Amino acid sequence: MDDSTVFSSDPVAMATHWKDQGARRLHIVDLDGAFAGMPRNGDLIRDMVAAMGDVPVQVGGGIRSEEIIEAYLAAGVQGLILGTQAINEPDFLHAMAKAYPGNIILGLDARGGVVATEGWDKEAGVTALDFVSDLSELPLAGIVYTDIDRDGMMQGLNVEATLALAKAAGLPVIASGGVTELADLQVLKAAFAQSPELLMGAITGRAIYEGTLDVAAGQALLDA
Repeated sequence: MDDSTVFSSDPVAMATHWKDQGARRLHIVDLDGAFAGMPRNGDLIRDMVAAMGDVPVQVGGGIRSEEIIEAYLAAGVQGLILGTQAINEPDFLHAMAKAYPGNIILGLDARGGVVATEGWDKEAGVTALDFVSDLSELPLAGIVYTDIDRDGMMQGLNVEATLALAKAAGLPVIASGGVTELADLQVLKAAFAQSPELLMGAITGRAIYEGTLDVAAGQALLDA
C-alpha cells in the first residue's frame, strides 16, 4: 500500500479508454476496500460499469458479505471476486457460488505458493494448490490466480504455477501477475495448449499503462 504508482486520477475516463481500445472485459480492484474489509469505491465503480456498457466488468476488494455481492450485481457487475473472505470462511465461498452460479470468481493471491489475504498483508497458512483441491464441483466462473512476487514487476507470468493450479482445481483460471509483453501471453498460450478450456484469460495492468503491451493484440493472440 505504501508503494503505489498513479497512472490516472480519472478511473471512469480510463475505463472508457480501454473500452475504446477494444478490451472485452474490465478487471477492477477496490484496493482501499481490500485493506478496509468493505467497499470504499462503490460509487466510482458503478460509474465505471456504466461507462463500459455491454463490456463485462469483474470487481474484487472488500467483498465479504452477500449484501455487497447483491449491490454489485444490481449495479451491473458480472464477476464478483472473493478473496480474503473465501479463504477465511470456505463455507461462505461455497454458499455464494451456489447462490450466484457463474458470477463468483475465487481470487487467489499467492506468495511462494502460499495464499495471502487482507490485501496481501497476511499469510493464510495454506497453499493455493491445497485450497482448490475440492472446488471442481462448485459453479464458480473461474479463479483469478496472482503470483504476488511478480505482480507489477514486469517479469512475466508464473506459468508453471498457474497451469498446476488450473489442473488441481479443474476450473478455468485467469492468469495474473507479471504480464509484460506479447511474448508472455504466447508462453501462457503454449502452456495451456493441451488444456485450453482451463485458460479463461489473463489480467494485464501495468503493461498496458506503460505501453509494453497492446490490449487488442493480446486478445487476438489468445483467440487464435
